[in-house]
Amino acid sequence: MTGQRSWGYGRDDGRLWHFCAASLGPPPLIFFLELFPEPCRAACKHQVYTAGPSEWHKSYPIAQGNRQSPIDIVSARAVYDPNLKPLIISYESCTSLSISNNGHSVMVEFEDTDDKTAISGGPFENPFRLKQFHFHWGTKHDQGSEHTIDGKPFPCELHLVHWNARKYATFGEAAAAPDGLAVVGVFLEIGREHANMNRLTDALYMVKFKGTKAQFRSFNPKCLLPLSLDYWTYLGSLTTPPLNESVTWIVLKEPIRISEKQLEKFRMLLFTSEEDQRIQMVNNFRPPQPLKGRVVRASFKA
Repeated sequence: MTGQRSWGYGRDDGRLWHFCAASLGPPPLIFFLELFPEPCRAACKHQVYTAGPSEWHKSYPIAQGNRQSPIDIVSARAVYDPNLKPLIISYESCTSLSISNNGHSVMVEFEDTDDKTAISGGPFENPFRLKQFHFHWGTKHDQGSEHTIDGKPFPCELHLVHWNARKYATFGEAAAAPDGLAVVGVFLEIGREHANMNRLTDALYMVKFKGTKAQFRSFNPKCLLPLSLDYWTYLGSLTTPPLNESVTWIVLKEPIRISEKQLEKFRMLLFTSEEDQRIQMVNNFRPPQPLKGRVVRASFKA
C-alpha cells in the first residue's frame, strides 16, 4: 500500500458507489463494473450506496483474495522471462463507437464483433478483442494511477480492456473467467502536450455529467501507446467491484506524456448527474493490493 487517498467524495474513503437495487439479490455485475458499458438507468429508480475500497471486502470477500489488483511493481523483483513474446497491437481497423461518463471514469467503447481491433503475443495464446478504454487520475500530480512502480504513482493511468472471444461467447462470460480478460495499463506523466490526446480531451465537455454519452467514431487508441512496448505482466483482478480475479495485466514500462492543461480537462468531469450536487471526478483509483506470493514477469532485462 502506498498511503494514497483514493475515491474522492471528500472523505478518507468516501467515494460512493451506485447500483440498481430493484431486486434483493446482489447487484448484477454490469451495474458495478467499470469495464462494462453504462447500463440503462431508466428502469433503475432505487439507488443503494456502498463505501469505497477499504469497505469493499464486506460485500465482496474476494477483495481480500490472492490475485487482487492493482499492485506496486517492484522493478528489482520482477523476473525477466525470455519466453514472453513481444506484445502485438492490432488496432488498424478503427472501431470506436462512443465516449461516456459512467459515474466513475470516462470511457470510450469499441465495436468488438471480430478480432480486427485486438492484442496478441505477450503471454497470450489467443487474440483478445478491445472492448473499451478508460482512465484513472488524481487531484494532484503525485497521485492518480492505480499501479505504482517502486512505490511511485503517476498522475494518470490508461486502461485498455480486452476479452478472450476465442474462448468465451460474451464479454460478461469472459469477465467471470480466470483467463477471460487482458488489460493493458499505460502510465501518463506531465510533460509536453500530447497532440493525439487532444481529440479525446476536447470531447470531454460533452460527457461532463454522469450518465452522458456522445458519438466518438474513428479514434484509434494506438496513438496513445508509447514507442516501447516493453511490459510487466501478472495475474490480477478487476480494480472495481465485483473485483473478479479474471485479468491478465500488461503494464507498459514506458509512460506517455500529456500536458497539465490536458489533464485538467479530466478533472473537470463530475461523479454526479446534472440534477445532483456537483462532485468533481478525481482520485478514482484503488490503492495497490498485497502481492501475496505472485510473480511479476518482465519482457525485458532490467
